Amino acid sequence: MSRMAGNANFKAKEFPTGFAWLNTDRPLSLESLKGHVVVLDFWTYCCINCMHTLPTLDLLEKKYRDKPVVFVGVHSAKFFNEQQAENVKEAIGRYEIGHPVLVDQDMKVWRSYNVSAWPTIMIIDPKGNVVYQQAGEGQRDELDDVIGVLLEQHGKAGTLAKEPLHIESSAKPQKRVLSYPGKIAFSLDGRMLAASDSNHNRVLVVDPETGKILHKIGGPARDLRDGTFEEARFFRPQGLAWGRDRIYVADTENHTLREIDLPAKTVKTLAGNGRQGAWISGAQDGKMTQLSSPWDLAYDEGFLFVAMAGLHQIWAYHVDSGKIGPFAGSGYENIVDGSFAEAQFAQPSGLSMYGSFLLVADSEVSAVRLLDLRKKTVQTAVGEGLFEFGHRDGPLAEARLQHPLGIHCDGNKIYVADTYNHAVRLVDLDKQNVSTLVGKAEMKAMCNIDDPACDTLGLYEPSDVKKRGNALYIADTNNHLVRVFDLDKMVLKTLAIKE
Repeated sequence: MSRMAGNANFKAKEFPTGFAWLNTDRPLSLESLKGHVVVLDFWTYCCINCMHTLPTLDLLEKKYRDKPVVFVGVHSAKFFNEQQAENVKEAIGRYEIGHPVLVDQDMKVWRSYNVSAWPTIMIIDPKGNVVYQQAGEGQRDELDDVIGVLLEQHGKAGTLAKEPLHIESSAKPQKRVLSYPGKIAFSLDGRMLAASDSNHNRVLVVDPETGKILHKIGGPARDLRDGTFEEARFFRPQGLAWGRDRIYVADTENHTLREIDLPAKTVKTLAGNGRQGAWISGAQDGKMTQLSSPWDLAYDEGFLFVAMAGLHQIWAYHVDSGKIGPFAGSGYENIVDGSFAEAQFAQPSGLSMYGSFLLVADSEVSAVRLLDLRKKTVQTAVGEGLFEFGHRDGPLAEARLQHPLGIHCDGNKIYVADTYNHAVRLVDLDKQNVSTLVGKAEMKAMCNIDDPACDTLGLYEPSDVKKRGNALYIADTNNHLVRVFDLDKMVLKTLAIKE
């Protein structure tokens, strides 16, 4: 793609009328934005590369907030679930996006601008011409340069608006105990439950029976800071794993691996330095190695396995030596089985250990993958490809998931937080089939007062599931709750966590 030249020099197409606008007090048009530098971000909220672009946009928005520069997200969905405006609105809240977002119905805007990849950034000059177009992450310096040049040129030419356009965000702060909880994990004895309270930038440890909070670690401000539970800071943490009296944390947007020492009541950083990293080969000193959106963790005999979503790989961290590096996956994004070196993953986001197997919720290919740690091979239980998804029960080869983020293995039964289907699915390796345990199809259409078997609140983009006894604990992310599903009574309840 060219920048400020070539095929990135054409008249911008007007936004369609009648499309939903979010995070703004009114619909926008390019006609109303003349005289402004307009930055378009074509994104879809499942995409890890799009997530990596958001901090860049946030930084530039703050830098140019007093200038005639307008940032607009064009949400062109990949998955069925992402096409619904209400779900996009939740993603805006989860990622704390400050600019207006246009919900691109049927990818009409995407096609009119000949976009072919997520994310793609375009810049429209004050006269309405597209002068910059580039796909992929890591564009901060280029965007900053182009915006600065356009402001200077059009300021001299008199074609720049005299003052910035004021757009009022429609987002309203919510007061909840949890805010978009991402992952959960049980202590080895099952008596404590840790939950990543992601948008409060903290980890909570609670009693799984009563919901009583036992420990609060971190929060509320986002930062990367070690120290006591009160001093420590995280940035949208996700994955958790217990190792005796330690809780390991995938501090996702800090691109770090952290350790919570419960007896000492302290937090320290094990790997990563707060900056996003790139592909590497071989193990390196964790404190000197940059990570890329670690999303989940699994602990096994002194090793931490890391779902490195940003690099489409599984990494391993050796607790005693402090070394970390790629463990499985070439780094190419797709669904390919084979040896650890040749296998391909696509934004792995959930992990579960069982015996000599590591199970992976491979989100962008809507798949469940199995790593045989003895044979050092990867095989797929469910899933077909980057654009093969849906909500279909049945034989493994025919079943479909939609962007699963969480997983728990119990023998030959694999429980999956099937996030974009708002469901928990059961992959039964004995029966070689997939069924829906909790989901819209199973919820009663009508409820009677005092009917204990009646559930009116379904799951809303659940991100994790863990089994304890004969109950499933679920991180019900967009409902801001932890839910408990009784496998005997087949009833879904809420764990009452209170401050």
